[in-house]
Amino acid sequence: MSAGFNKGARIAVALVLASTLAGCGTATVVRPSGGAISTTPKTSVAQPGKSVRVQKGDTIYALARIHSITPADLIAWNSLTNPSTIYPGQVIRLYPPGASSGRAPTTVVTAPRAGNGTTASSPATSTPAAAPVRSNISWRWPADGSIVGRFVAGETTRQGVDIAGTSGQAVKAAADGVVVYSGAGLVGYGELIIIKHNEQWLSAYGHNRKRLVNEGQNVKAGQQIAEMGRTGANRDMLHFEIRYNGKPVDPQQYLPAR
Repeated sequence: MSAGFNKGARIAVALVLASTLAGCGTATVVRPSGGAISTTPKTSVAQPGKSVRVQKGDTIYALARIHSITPADLIAWNSLTNPSTIYPGQVIRLYPPGASSGRAPTTVVTAPRAGNGTTASSPATSTPAAAPVRSNISWRWPADGSIVGRFVAGETTRQGVDIAGTSGQAVKAAADGVVVYSGAGLVGYGELIIIKHNEQWLSAYGHNRKRLVNEGQNVKAGQQIAEMGRTGANRDMLHFEIRYNGKPVDPQQYLPAR
């Protein structure tokens, strides 16, 4: 596993890079004198056992304001090194680690959209990580090469597999889908591509030398989407993740044997 992934809580994987400035803009009011003050809380009100599921357009600053938690605490409680990298489907905890009683499933609600003061009322429970979730997707290996880093359940530094290879080697889409992120805005992951396969499943491809697809582009399984590289890594390799409802699963439970 590369050093960049030792802060694995950052990806989670970013489907949308929300603008920090946009978040701050919705978190201020203007005094008659023309000065601006933040409406985000100065002290946090933790909500043990409760989390929110991020929607497109949400920001850490907006979520903090709505749920009466300081942005700094929300970032710390979720081990976010960059508050601009939350993504749709990600679950944000509204309490510090260890504060949940553990007696009941964590309640997850849909997060309000940025700039919208209403809260969705469709609670759900967190997905158990014990058994692999069935997938109706025919997954393919995204690159040839030996595995030099494996998935470990519950270990935030090992949320996917690392496949060693050579610079410029083809990186291919693991299944049909649409590119929802193509960029280098997430520190530690280099040139990153994320493909959405349906409402539950997505895959991520990091450390590329060159990206060959753009956001919004439809891709087919086996289509080359990038060239392997070492951006954000100490060797030429591909970091590959499969996520179900925003949560990482072991790619080797879904990829064909080889």
